[in-house]
Amino acid sequence: MSRKVAVVLFNLGGPDRQEAVAPFLFNLFRDKAIIRLAAPARLALAALISTTRAKSARANYALMGGGSPLLPETRKQADALQLALANAASGAETRVFIAMRYWHPLTAQAAREVAAWGPDEVVLLPLYPQYSTTTTGSSFAAWKAAYRGSGVHRTVCCYPDLAGLASAHAKVIRGTWEKAGKPSGLRLLFSAHGLPQQVVDDGDPYAMQVEKSCAAVLRALGPKGLGEDWDWRLCYQSRVGRLKWLGPYAPAAIADAAEVGRGIIIVPIAFVSEHVETLVELDRDYAELAAGLGVETYLRVPALGVQGDFIAALAGVVSGALEAPGVEPAASACGEQWRRCARREGCTA
Repeated sequence: MSRKVAVVLFNLGGPDRQEAVAPFLFNLFRDKAIIRLAAPARLALAALISTTRAKSARANYALMGGGSPLLPETRKQADALQLALANAASGAETRVFIAMRYWHPLTAQAAREVAAWGPDEVVLLPLYPQYSTTTTGSSFAAWKAAYRGSGVHRTVCCYPDLAGLASAHAKVIRGTWEKAGKPSGLRLLFSAHGLPQQVVDDGDPYAMQVEKSCAAVLRALGPKGLGEDWDWRLCYQSRVGRLKWLGPYAPAAIADAAEVGRGIIIVPIAFVSEHVETLVELDRDYAELAAGLGVETYLRVPALGVQGDFIAALAGVVSGALEAPGVEPAASACGEQWRRCARREGCTA
């Protein structure tokens, strides 16, 4: 009898309809990994934020048909991964499950489904290539609290410079450039979702891992990946509140490119699925900003989705994880200075 392997894909989740926007925001901001306050104050603040931001958030989701595309996108990735694992002919019976952090199917629901299936082994695989306590760490903690089933756990904490991830990004970047007619003089902007600087200062390895991802993609592109005359920068988007966040901030990076006469090709380096942050922030807000600053070329590289190299890389990650019980990265490990690294935090189920 073949062993049963459950693969759990973790992602943020997103409201599937207008009525879900406010409760989704409440779930997000009540997470102690997002707002580091005692429970009573955190819940009160989450209620306030979800109420005050609901109107503008609903307007943004309305631009995408009323809700987030994240669950349909993640389902396509889960189906593609399950097919890739089946084609690998490992001898195991593998099933891929989806666990969303802040909207359905929530982690507790996924945990019940996995437990009911009764796996021999469970591979926890985040769809966040770069580890952060605010994303992967929060998802792992929710899983640990919810899961009561069988199975030896293997936890993939991160894969920021995984070769297949880098080659997938490089192919999509190059394809976007070629489709636009290979314009010259571009600045490749890697845009990652921001974090408060204090989170990183506390030992969270996210920013370091984003830099690793950029370096890996640049190696995969090669020096002439976008022609003869191009350069690159890393920036961060989606800043909120009054705290100091990781920089440089994306609007400033766009303004800097405009000032030196560069066109822009922007790639969501920390997103593997389309979100409101890509379909609205990058496609509308930053495109309008660039046009207003006189940027002649503004290209947005799609999220990886089910790109072949990416799905094959994830299948390889699962296979590798089955040989490594515990918490392990699927690429290079963090240095000792990153004390909030998943392995140091004990992110095991």
